[in-house]
Amino acid sequence: VEETRKITIGQGLEPNVLLGPLVSRGQYEKVLGFVDQGVASGAKLLTGGKRPSHRSHGYFMEPAIFDEPAHNSIVWREEIFGPVLCVKRFKDEAQAVQMANASRFGLAAAVMSADPQRATRVANQLRAGIIWVNCSQPTFVEAPWGGMKHSGIGRELGQW
Repeated sequence: VEETRKITIGQGLEPNVLLGPLVSRGQYEKVLGFVDQGVASGAKLLTGGKRPSHRSHGYFMEPAIFDEPAHNSIVWREEIFGPVLCVKRFKDEAQAVQMANASRFGLAAAVMSADPQRATRVANQLRAGIIWVNCSQPTFVEAPWGGMKHSGIGRELGQW
């Protein structure tokens, strides 16, 4: 949470900016609506989820972190496409995989672990269109893009 609060929010060409604006007013309002619904459902918002005080114009939003939202909470269930993170604890690797695969969506997933063998083992069990290990969001133009389950419209693009 403390590291999230240090993220520099602004226009992408400004020095040290790590998080830019959402793509449109509609998406901005949609993401803020998800945050509001998450809070209303009882999910604990640890930080963010609002306009930064230094940005009165544009579609900027402080990254939101929810702690242990219920499995039926909208912030846990939906693809939000905004700076919203849900933190859930799990008792073991099998439960973590089950929780991830229980989603009706499968655009992307990320596995973070100090143990590369464990990270690979978990990644191989996830049902998502792209899976990152110890990073998130790099893509390659040579690789196809698309989700699984209710995410995306199949595979497209890429040469591989």
